[in-house]
Amino acid sequence: MRPRHVCARRESPFTCSDAHESWRLTATIMCSELPVADGKCDDHLLPTRANTKGRDFNERCAQCSEVNWGLTDGGGFYCRSCHYVTERTREVVNTDFITNSRVQTISKGSKKQEKNDGSCEWYICEGFQLVLKKQVEALEALGVCPQMKDEILCNFWRCYLQKSKQAYCKRPAAETVKALSVCESSTDVDSDPERPSLLHLLSLSESEGDLQTDCSFASSLSKVSESTSVYSGSVDGSLYIMKNQKEKLRMTMPMTLSFCYMALLWMREPITLSEFLRFVVEGHIPYLNVFQHFPEKMKLCGLDLKIFCVESWPVYEEVFNKMHELAAFLDLPRFPDITESCFLHPDMLCMKYLMEANLPDELHNWTCRVVKKIGIGEVDFLTLMPGNKSTRKVKYDVLAAAVIVVVLKLLFLLDDHYEWLLSEFAEERNKNNTEGGPYFEFKKWYEVVKHSLDVEQKKLDEERAKYLWRCEKPLFYSVKKKSKVLKRRQMVVNLQNQFGKLSGSVQRAEKPNPSSFQLSWSEENTDGSCFHRHSLKGVLQEKRGLLTAMNPDYWLCTVKLCNEKLCGHLAHYKDVEFPQSYHFVLGLFSFLLRIQPSYIHDEVCMIEHKLFNTKLYKKLKYNRVLRK
Repeated sequence: MRPRHVCARRESPFTCSDAHESWRLTATIMCSELPVADGKCDDHLLPTRANTKGRDFNERCAQCSEVNWGLTDGGGFYCRSCHYVTERTREVVNTDFITNSRVQTISKGSKKQEKNDGSCEWYICEGFQLVLKKQVEALEALGVCPQMKDEILCNFWRCYLQKSKQAYCKRPAAETVKALSVCESSTDVDSDPERPSLLHLLSLSESEGDLQTDCSFASSLSKVSESTSVYSGSVDGSLYIMKNQKEKLRMTMPMTLSFCYMALLWMREPITLSEFLRFVVEGHIPYLNVFQHFPEKMKLCGLDLKIFCVESWPVYEEVFNKMHELAAFLDLPRFPDITESCFLHPDMLCMKYLMEANLPDELHNWTCRVVKKIGIGEVDFLTLMPGNKSTRKVKYDVLAAAVIVVVLKLLFLLDDHYEWLLSEFAEERNKNNTEGGPYFEFKKWYEVVKHSLDVEQKKLDEERAKYLWRCEKPLFYSVKKKSKVLKRRQMVVNLQNQFGKLSGSVQRAEKPNPSSFQLSWSEENTDGSCFHRHSLKGVLQEKRGLLTAMNPDYWLCTVKLCNEKLCGHLAHYKDVEFPQSYHFVLGLFSFLLRIQPSYIHDEVCMIEHKLFNTKLYKKLKYNRVLRK
């Protein structure tokens, strides 16, 4: 199904000016007004499908007056110049003949293949489009606004296809001919002298599918020479890899996550990047073995597995950086403002992470004071402006966690000495305290949280170690092998269940429902394991009508920041060089965010230098005078 009209020029907020002169439209429409089939972003909205067999239809196009027809999947004709879809179908034959008519066709081998195994032609960009569609539908099931699919992500994807000249533009003739030649060679089995050896490799993967994973098969294909790499289920699999291997923004599986996060950020949905990636790892959002959701007509084999097969967990930094590169590549305008009422504001996120870390609620007043003093809660600081290199890229979840760490250092110092003295003082006061809430004891909090953290970390490590990278839906490349592969896979599953019962191993439980909180603490427990209502009176003192910290000292993680563009980070982090209390707090938030502690340490150093900028400047200036 294809859209009747495609806008070559798109107005704000999604501007795409790389239109070709062959697009002849009577008016310019907004990108959000682009007509889509049934009002939804369908799987087949790409105007570049090569199903062109319209030689018998020679009428002029009612939209652009050209004769350049292609054939849709439903048997209708569409204009290859302006993508207007006519109501005529293939059965209607017009005997009129117009000279200089152009109809592009592909080899008959694909038709023969479609009749034999029921497969259809598809392109790599269509495969990624299907992946994005499955991911955004999963996000909608989690409660994301339904407008994100059709009004935001769909338009982001269209802009990317046009900017990368994969669709919504006129391809150069040389590339079209090359793509068609690759398509002909990939459908003609007898044309490649080295094909039998590759087919033998595929037959081994089919017959021994229970011994060799699909991912390992994809890895083995990467070692095949370029002469045999043209074999793939998609039309342009080999051309996609050979042409785009040096391109910076070549579409990959991690970039699908960048697209989704960019749409979430545009909609200001209450989902951070770390939480989004956690949902991906837990299987709530299709990413690992996502090709099992492909229809059977879209055959995946050869190089397709190398493109769509994922053999590692998603990396926070990679998805984050690619999202910013995509936003700049698409020339997107300023994103909607991140205000104080937005979930991504540091004040809101600090409240969430204080609850999840089982810290006192009174700490939120201190986090708000730090955010306001150093100006990281301002709209201009938090709002994304694509292409603006002068502004720092904000990691909202990491920034909020770093603010909490700085507040803990302000109140408890975290030097492996002072926090334990305060804890002993609070313990003595709690024994004699009969009024009000209990005083916060750092030592008791450390023991309770460390026990829960160790249990959850062990559970996470076991789940990752037991994770089966093999796809539940077996891949087969011919109808003859289908029943054999399914039978072997069922035998393997039965054997695994029998050995599991004999060994007494616990069966894998059903996938839990997604939750924003990994660690939950109930105030109804009588064992005192919840510290939300505990008081900070043991570490605060009133001075001139204001509550200030009893601790007059503070130690900096680093005196001078590194150049982030040169070093890739603001400061170096080694756990042996810092107190164990500080390392434990970083490890706690590292687990909650599923990132490396060094990322949080960088943000902590940045906040400290903003907070103590004046004192640091005077100290550095004084040291320079002494050296002279």
